[in-house]
Amino acid sequence: MPLVSYSVIATLPDETTASEYTHWLSDGHVQAVLDGGAISASITRLTSPAQPILIETTYLFPDRAAFDHYIAIHAPKLRADGIARFGSRPGVSFERREGTLILSLPCGVEPP
Repeated sequence: MPLVSYSVIATLPDETTASEYTHWLSDGHVQAVLDGGAISASITRLTSPAQPILIETTYLFPDRAAFDHYIAIHAPKLRADGIARFGSRPGVSFERREGTLILSLPCGVEPP
């Protein structure tokens, strides 16, 4: 079964909000998605375009069943938490994408 890739791209209006958002992700949210069935996660600040600030969080799920379970059981609570924290701020929005992983190769480099 192919792996499912799931990305959330947050558009953020300023550095303060971006810092708060990435702290929230790394201080529990990403782990909650992993606990909900994802097998890996990454957080990337997109640099092109430079503005607005875009933070992409990508998760891999072992199969469609695990992803569907996450979406049905875990995602509603986690999404609500993100919206409660950031959704009412002007200039904040979220875009979600999902797909089937075709190829992934190890890079052997750990982020700083």
